[in-house]
Amino acid sequence: MEFTEIDYAVADGIATIVLDREARMNAFTGRMCDELVSACDAIDADDAVRAVVITGRGRAFCAGADLGGGGSTFDARGREKAERYGEVNGVGRDRGGVVALRFAALTVPVIAAINGPAVGVGATMTLPMDVRIAGASARFGFVFARRGIVPEAASSWFLPRVVGISQAMEWAMTGRVFGAREALEGRLVSKVVPDEDLLDTAYALAREVAENTSAVSVAVTRQMMWSMLSASSPWEAHALDSRAIVELGRDGDAAEGVTAFLEKRAPEFPLRRTRDHTDLVPRWPQRP
Repeated sequence: MEFTEIDYAVADGIATIVLDREARMNAFTGRMCDELVSACDAIDADDAVRAVVITGRGRAFCAGADLGGGGSTFDARGREKAERYGEVNGVGRDRGGVVALRFAALTVPVIAAINGPAVGVGATMTLPMDVRIAGASARFGFVFARRGIVPEAASSWFLPRVVGISQAMEWAMTGRVFGAREALEGRLVSKVVPDEDLLDTAYALAREVAENTSAVSVAVTRQMMWSMLSASSPWEAHALDSRAIVELGRDGDAAEGVTAFLEKRAPEFPLRRTRDHTDLVPRWPQRP
């Protein structure tokens, strides 16, 4: 797919996605949804990618849905159904949710480098990302109640699990916009850094993954961690852990990891996440 609303590049094991509608503060559109899904498809098919950094062009991460349609922006009546993504419960799938669930299903870690405003879907799309780092000028808002709609992008599932139900409800029921420091105190982001250090901080974390870890171990770990958020008992995690330790423990990456440690050298892991142990953990999230 030709990208016109995002920029996508891969270098040194790190994929970079830049939301690229600077004149509209990177506001979200159906086209952007399609391009983000296509970028995720490319990432999952490319063993060269070990981590993803996503940020916005210019002074915003994403200002939310493009409101250029005026009062009818969220009125889906009369529109063609999104045949590419199908329906849920007889209605076309929410495009924010399409993107969020595609990020959730990735087999590599995703790091959000949040520069400037991240509002509406600009905030909710980051919730299934593994780490959110904010620049000092970042601002967040789950503003749906102030627009007469509800949180989307599966955020009623993700947000309480990321920050807790009370904090999630405070932000959702007021719809107010808040700064990076409050986001850090509420555990929405893992750290706040000066704006000029934001990308360097995100890339340093991505490089740590790319240069030191087994791609298969990380892929399996990501699926395990997220899928166990809905487990009914730690015994489910124990069963999955036990199988994974047996399967990975007898394969080449485990042998190389131990040997490289003992020999005090950088590891060269032989397994590939696109072909090895891809069925060890059921892909998450699974559609019912």
